[in-house]
Amino acid sequence: MTPIAALRAAVEAAAGGLANGGSPRSRPTLERPKQAGHGDYATNAALVLAPVVGAKPRDVAEQLGDALRASLGEALDRVEVAGPGFLNLFLTDGWYAGAVDWVLDAGDAFGRLTADPAERVNLEFVSANPTGPLTAASGRHAAYGDALGRILTLAGHTVEREYYFNDEGGQVRRLAASIKARARGEEPPEDGYQGDYVKELADEIPGSADMELDEIVPQGVALVVARIRRTLDAYRVTFDRWFTERTLHEGSPSPIDRALKQLEDQGHLYRSEGALWLRTTTFGDDKDRVLIRSSGEPTYFAADVAYHEEKLERGYDRLINVLGSDHHGYVARVKAGIAALGADPDRFEAPLLQFVHIVEGESRASMSKRRGDFVTLDELIGEIGVDATRWFMLSRSHDSTVDLDLELAKQQSSENPVYYVQYAHARIHSVLAKAGEERVAAALGRTARPDELHESERELVRKLLAFPDEVAEAAERRGPHRIAAYALELAQTFTAFYRDCQVVGSTPEAVEDLRLRLCVATQRTIASALDLLGVGAPDTM
Repeated sequence: MTPIAALRAAVEAAAGGLANGGSPRSRPTLERPKQAGHGDYATNAALVLAPVVGAKPRDVAEQLGDALRASLGEALDRVEVAGPGFLNLFLTDGWYAGAVDWVLDAGDAFGRLTADPAERVNLEFVSANPTGPLTAASGRHAAYGDALGRILTLAGHTVEREYYFNDEGGQVRRLAASIKARARGEEPPEDGYQGDYVKELADEIPGSADMELDEIVPQGVALVVARIRRTLDAYRVTFDRWFTERTLHEGSPSPIDRALKQLEDQGHLYRSEGALWLRTTTFGDDKDRVLIRSSGEPTYFAADVAYHEEKLERGYDRLINVLGSDHHGYVARVKAGIAALGADPDRFEAPLLQFVHIVEGESRASMSKRRGDFVTLDELIGEIGVDATRWFMLSRSHDSTVDLDLELAKQQSSENPVYYVQYAHARIHSVLAKAGEERVAAALGRTARPDELHESERELVRKLLAFPDEVAEAAERRGPHRIAAYALELAQTFTAFYRDCQVVGSTPEAVEDLRLRLCVATQRTIASALDLLGVGAPDTM
């Protein structure tokens, strides 16, 4: 139990004692006050208790304060009743020093949570078609999915990462036609792919000028897939499973055949205009969907239904599929398909990521793989590095557009947030090196209880203690951007502490001990936060 969780538990226990078996409408909060001087933490417990006990909120707050004085003892300096009945808690410096002990004792487990319930999660992300290199937009999906997987794991869930390749259908045949045209020295078809990479693929497939498209497809796809995997490796993104659409069409019966039979047995299919339809409107979709065209060819949706049935059979509690915002209509369709299969559609969720624009000077690029005018993820990494690329892709909420300013991302200054955070980590390494290993080890080997703490020390402790709750919020809201914001705020808080509080050489010894311990705790937490984002934590810069 973290110090904040213990404090929250004390508030709830005190509130429960006053409620006499009654039940307030909502759980009491424990938050940092927005205004300085309103305590270290504040609770609305008296406000939610007042209707239960039939007393004025301020009177309840006074009683609650008495109960907390008794239960928290020396950890509580004083309480103050504010406004209509808020209770502000002022904690002692001994509580703060003890909180540093707790953070250090937690070690690598600091921030790790126990999920209730713990879920087995299938996390599918990127899943870009194997028709060209990964673009900058795919870089956002890759960074988001990977960071979300790291956060959910730290939050106590079991996560399996999956990439789905659409290696069947018209798009891969258009790629093959484009490769063949380039091999012949011709322009690709109007609906083909125009990028320079198509000529490179043609050069890597000997004899492609005279091949049938069905011969080119598997070779072209294999080459593109190999490039995608190399790019993702360089981007620090790994997957547990690589799934290909082709496997859904193979076998007798195929996974698609089996899914269709299950849907038919449950009475959800019908024929119209020569096509086979799934009655998805029964399950909340805006219109029914075709599964088998009148030509006898399965639609992409037929493969999607079979794919999700296959996922459900693997026993996941939750299916998360990270999609682009232009796929918003896909969500209701897949949920309807899952419901038609007899499973709970709420097990499926799809965070929708907004677009990425590369900004260079006054230019703001929009990208199209089909036209060939796009920035590849490899090019972006080469321009600004993996750390900056991942940070800027993750620093905004997934439902906000990213304008990635190349000039800012390359700056080695406090204006560049990823540089600022990494520099704070490196600065702490320098401070600890100046103190020396023996002195740091001595400080870590004993508790430190200075007579009085500086407010910048207290603020740094409070920011450190917020880390587990930030992990919980980021996991619950599927929001890695919260970790990026936290890392920046922690670095800023440390910078203020470093400005206000001499570390090496401070006296008396207990003060230096505590400040060295704070440096170690902060460095570890910055590194943990950056690791959740897949960003490096350098010791020197």
